[in-house]
Amino acid sequence: MKHILVTGAGGYIGSTLVPKLLEKGYCVKAIDRFFFGIDKLKPHPNLTIINEDCRRLTKEHFIDIDAVIDLVAISNDPSGELFKKVTYELNYLGRVNTATLAKKMGVERYILPSSCSIYGFQEKNTIVNEGSMTNPLTVYAKANEKAEQGVLSLANDHFTVTVMRQATVYGYSPRMRFDLAVNGMTYSAWKNGIIPLMRDGSQWRPMIHVEDTTDAMCRMLEVDARLVNSEIFNVGSNRNNYQLGFLAEEIAATLPIDVKIEWYGDPDHRSYRVGFEKIEKMLNWRAKYTAADGAMQIYKRLNNKTLEKTAETMTLDWYKELSKRKNAVNNVDTFNSIFDLNTNDVLTHLASSE
Repeated sequence: MKHILVTGAGGYIGSTLVPKLLEKGYCVKAIDRFFFGIDKLKPHPNLTIINEDCRRLTKEHFIDIDAVIDLVAISNDPSGELFKKVTYELNYLGRVNTATLAKKMGVERYILPSSCSIYGFQEKNTIVNEGSMTNPLTVYAKANEKAEQGVLSLANDHFTVTVMRQATVYGYSPRMRFDLAVNGMTYSAWKNGIIPLMRDGSQWRPMIHVEDTTDAMCRMLEVDARLVNSEIFNVGSNRNNYQLGFLAEEIAATLPIDVKIEWYGDPDHRSYRVGFEKIEKMLNWRAKYTAADGAMQIYKRLNNKTLEKTAETMTLDWYKELSKRKNAVNNVDTFNSIFDLNTNDVLTHLASSE
């Protein structure tokens, strides 16, 4: 069996990918801080869970590892803007360090799941491919681009490096997120009968179901290394290139309830339409799901109460909440404990005060 190391294994994509790898017979070493709960990964005889910050990995973590899928990241643009320093450290420097250690330890393959957001803004009617100029507009996108450049420079005949520029992901995952376009629209439609949409709806975004992007990762583990070494692949489908206004209309038309669209805010200047011919032709891979499929999947789970929106399902809100809780604990944690003190210290103090 092949041994796969997955960073960010407890996240939105990781908690879908890891069970899939285990089902395929891989042994998986899952590394994460598990900010969203370690319960998102079910115990398995071939699963090793390591609670560690991916900026602190050492050579020992890569012993007997055949491939790395480096999912770890401070995810989404708002989180990247608030936590700029950490985003550069983790999403860029940390991942380049992981790839460097993997190469030194004889790991055969390294896969970097990056983002189509590095295309940023493109002129109207332009469809970008892997050779197009990038235009990252946010800290998250810029860190992804620098990570791509860093890891690709490490590739050689013995160390296969592949970059996946993922479309915006949607669909159900054990570590659910409702701060993604399709998921958020579906929840709001189910809860309030309204889809709030940032003006003006003409901006383009590519989308991909979480099941599809994790299938693509598995595909890249399986194909001949010569097909994917030093390559960048846009991961998505032309069917899932949406203008956001039409995306909202498709979701509204799919759900079995009355839904209206409400506009808000200033126009979003991020707009990019992406071509996916390369992955389809070179790897014979195609996405299976549409946004309508993902919306119905989430709607049904919300209806039958197997899914709910909690604080942990909004990434930035949860990061903020964890920071608040840490500060609150630090303010009262004078003696490395909230209530308990060293028994001998307490007795000595009480005796001296008598």
